[in-house]
Amino acid sequence: MRSLLLAACGLILWCLSAAAAGAGTPYPPSPVIRGVSFDWSTHDRSAPGSDNWPVTWADDGNQYTTWGDGGGFGGGDQRGRVSLGVARVEGWWHNYRGVNIWGGYRPLNPARFDGKSYGIVCVDGVLYMWRSPGSDSVGYRFARLYRSTDHGASWTAAGWQFVQADGMVMPTILNFGRNYNGARDGYVYHYFIKLQDPGRLAVHKPGWVYLLRVPKKDLMRREAYEFFSGTAQRPAWSRRMADRKAVFRDPRGVGWCVSVSYNAGLKRYLLMTEHDATVKGNIGIFDAPEPWGPWTTVHYGAGFGHPGEPPTTFFWNFSNKWLSRDGRTFTLIFTGVGVNDSWNLVRGRFAVAPAEE
Repeated sequence: MRSLLLAACGLILWCLSAAAAGAGTPYPPSPVIRGVSFDWSTHDRSAPGSDNWPVTWADDGNQYTTWGDGGGFGGGDQRGRVSLGVARVEGWWHNYRGVNIWGGYRPLNPARFDGKSYGIVCVDGVLYMWRSPGSDSVGYRFARLYRSTDHGASWTAAGWQFVQADGMVMPTILNFGRNYNGARDGYVYHYFIKLQDPGRLAVHKPGWVYLLRVPKKDLMRREAYEFFSGTAQRPAWSRRMADRKAVFRDPRGVGWCVSVSYNAGLKRYLLMTEHDATVKGNIGIFDAPEPWGPWTTVHYGAGFGHPGEPPTTFFWNFSNKWLSRDGRTFTLIFTGVGVNDSWNLVRGRFAVAPAEE
């Protein structure tokens, strides 16, 4: 009976995805991905009290992730609590092991500074993460890039930062395959949220997302970054911040964090963020053929979370290591507040258009 109920829940989610994409969404339905379902019998929760969890697939075959305000794997809300921690995730979705590399409960290395991170990537064996200074609206004050050449054991800061006056906050980084394999070109792509409400963590309305790119070898050099500045026959890029243009817009808002990854099997870029109100499970999943769009809607709904529990989620990431070769079966990592203030994963599947069969 339980398996039948779970299957029914998955079918309902699929139907909502297909229908919702045409009503009240910022973009038309995806021509490639026609629906999404989740198998809640696979739901796993750990690291209670620790949230955020952006993820990247590194050269050593492991995944690396960051968390905030908790003890990480094996810890609790107070046990091993740090403002910002880094963990290694070994193994596969059904038998993974989380190891606290930097900060947290029984870490391999102590945390050396506070903050939060919503973007991490491994490029040529080096980890990079964006760090904001702290919790709540304090996180809007600046975003600084850090680099680790020892898989998270130590971190070195860039000598520059984006500040609140720039109007761009909470950056994330586009993730491809293992060690950035399968990237479309020699650039690393970074997405920033346009700051609309500086006083609190909230859905920013109207929602805009900016895109920056930088050559892989120049990630720590501010002068090498270019801003997406529009498309005509091809995308345009400028070193001038004043020339930037949004690559994603939603009048119903963009959350205070966003994730973007490339699904190699489906050849689509996937962006996820909130809309309308924060910590309500208002998940939007969008896809595009390029990092800058044009975007279409995979799913646009409310109440995402384990059936029977409060849908208090706000941040979702796809694990590219735990993605099937054809791109249809995935593992979603998500977090939130309350019971969802933790590491959560659930398996899911995309339904694709007949032309993609």
